[in-house]
Amino acid sequence: MSTASVRDRVKGRAGAVTALLTVVGYGAVGGVFLVPQFQALFPELTRSTVDLLAHAIAAVNTVTIVTLSLGWYWIRNGEVKKHAAAMTTSFALILVFLGLYLPKVAGGGTREFVLESAYAWVPLWDWIYPAYLIMLAIHIVLSVVAVPVVLYAIILGLTHSESELRNETPHRRVGRIAASAWLLSLVLGVVTYLMLNHAYGSTFAAAEAAAALVPVSPAP
Repeated sequence: MSTASVRDRVKGRAGAVTALLTVVGYGAVGGVFLVPQFQALFPELTRSTVDLLAHAIAAVNTVTIVTLSLGWYWIRNGEVKKHAAAMTTSFALILVFLGLYLPKVAGGGTREFVLESAYAWVPLWDWIYPAYLIMLAIHIVLSVVAVPVVLYAIILGLTHSESELRNETPHRRVGRIAASAWLLSLVLGVVTYLMLNHAYGSTFAAAEAAAALVPVSPAP
């Protein structure tokens, strides 16, 4: 089957393909937290490897913030090809993120925030921990909400011409929602990563313990 034929098939079923990929994405992330058989597909990782993956994930997310911001800037200035390249790159970085995140959680574990610091200049005000939890909660909710709209915007962008996107699809409206939710989620994810892994203390929780919290989306 030719690439053009696949594109045409997906083009006519953008909503259905979005729904299918959304279920696959949710299932993969949920599986590493809740399904032992799925967790067993990944190798057991050492604490140092888990930490290394956490740093790599933060780096990937930081680069994604840059490419998303560039994509937004370019489309506002009418530079469609640059916008398309930036958004396609951002989506590819999502796949890199998943390739790092799934084995990290399934084979390792997660950190839990502790309001203490090795640095004298870091404030230890009582409201910092609740603020961290609020940012983390918003990050998680936006991550969940962003999945279908990001997928739909990307699928429309890859299967329609520029003229079709402007006149025959909701790509502009959906893309604006997708980019806003995605960008804010990434920024909050990086901020909470810095708090958890660098500014403040933490304890290490194995994946089995984290499963009790039933997270539905990637956390830092």
